[in-house]
Amino acid sequence: MLGCPMLDWLVLHHMSYHPHLGKSEDVKPFTPEKTKEIVMSLQQPAVFCNMVGDWPALHWNAKYLSQVLSGKEIQFRIGLKTVDLVPQFETKCSYVKATLEEFLAWTCGQPSCLSGPFSSYEYSKHWAYADYKYIARIFEDKPEIFQDIRWSDFGFPGRCGRESTLWIGSEGANTPCHLDSYGCNLVLQVQGRKRWHLFPPGDTSFLYPTRIPYEESSVFSKVNVANPDLKHFPQFKNTTAHVVTLSPGQVLLVPRHWWHYVESIDPITVSINSWIELDADHEARVEEAVTRMLVCAIKSAENPSDGDLWLNPTEVEATSHEINLQYLNKAVSAYFQCPRAGVLEQARPCSAAAEQRMSPSCKRKKGEVGCESESCSLLTHECGFSTFPAENLQRIPFGPHLIQVLPQSQERSSVGAVAVGSDSRDLLHENEGGHFGKLHCARKQLVISNDCETPAYQMDSDSSPNASQAALSTNDLLDCLVNPRVISLVAQLLLDRARV
Repeated sequence: MLGCPMLDWLVLHHMSYHPHLGKSEDVKPFTPEKTKEIVMSLQQPAVFCNMVGDWPALHWNAKYLSQVLSGKEIQFRIGLKTVDLVPQFETKCSYVKATLEEFLAWTCGQPSCLSGPFSSYEYSKHWAYADYKYIARIFEDKPEIFQDIRWSDFGFPGRCGRESTLWIGSEGANTPCHLDSYGCNLVLQVQGRKRWHLFPPGDTSFLYPTRIPYEESSVFSKVNVANPDLKHFPQFKNTTAHVVTLSPGQVLLVPRHWWHYVESIDPITVSINSWIELDADHEARVEEAVTRMLVCAIKSAENPSDGDLWLNPTEVEATSHEINLQYLNKAVSAYFQCPRAGVLEQARPCSAAAEQRMSPSCKRKKGEVGCESESCSLLTHECGFSTFPAENLQRIPFGPHLIQVLPQSQERSSVGAVAVGSDSRDLLHENEGGHFGKLHCARKQLVISNDCETPAYQMDSDSSPNASQAALSTNDLLDCLVNPRVISLVAQLLLDRARV
């Protein structure tokens, strides 16, 4: 070493806080058991620091991945950088197939892009997103690379790249605001930074939930949170936004049923995530089965000439009523096969992030993964991980290694969100710009203000119905029928009936 005991100690201490320096790789601030306890119990978003310094996946920048993929084409979603009042749903985006080399050349403005797959999209006006790429699929010929991702450090032994998803985007690439029906989410940032706008489950009615476009396990918001239309969506001002910028080497926990809008703020971003199964997923699958049946039945009956792109590109096709009924019965059977499933809602009303976990290896975007109905059968899904009883939990150890994602209006000096040290200085709590609503000192009232909001285009500025406006549409009816509260009640009634 350096020959001076004090300097030696300082270097080792410094390296333990800076995992990218390559020393003390196996020194983690939390044991796998403690980390799992935090993940399964914490009901608010938080960022883990210094947990992945020895992961080979930290080298997975876009240039490295382009070499590993050796010219393999992947699909990119293309959107406009202009921020409209309406969310840029996937049904409104364009799609191209390209290599990562072509993507990198496009982001650098190289002349080769004038004739390539990105030639129709000016970089200054568009973003590109290779989102939701299953690592097990795109690296199926290189299974050894799965071990570069080690979720065992978070208390989930055996979970690696095989159960993870890759996201590669350019500046401005974003995911519309949504909540996910299943699991909680762990997100590792590898390259560049992403800004996350998160909203608690209690804000659901203020975010105007919709299932159009329809996608299994995703409940979208009608609000573009980056540019909210408060005239049409006045209740959005009552939301409590938790905003955080995630930097390379940090891992974000998105709890169950937390809404999130995600945007890339650097020229190139790479992130990896994995959804962790929860006991609550069994009941959520029943709710999703009911939703699928209603949406497919009602939207399939519409006149095709209406041109409503109601099915998200991630869904292969509108499934038949018979298949949907089978799906519902399998979901109910799976619920009763896991006796602990019935207690999960009382155990923790938290949050989730995106995707159907029908089986550990088959995820919600069946069209991309190519899951057959047999292999993704609900009956093959093992009982999810159990939540830890609250009374057995020690105080959550917030500090330099576990950073609380605070409400936008909350002061930076609050407990658990102390000034970030050198090991996590890149974590930015986005408090500037003001809060959408009031400072919430007490818990907001539950989401039961109105079961079915009056359609926005039928409301005057004072929120009184305007009879002179357009008639109710099929989507208005659906928004009420498949409102999360309505679906939850229907699922409970079905489960009660099945118990008899």
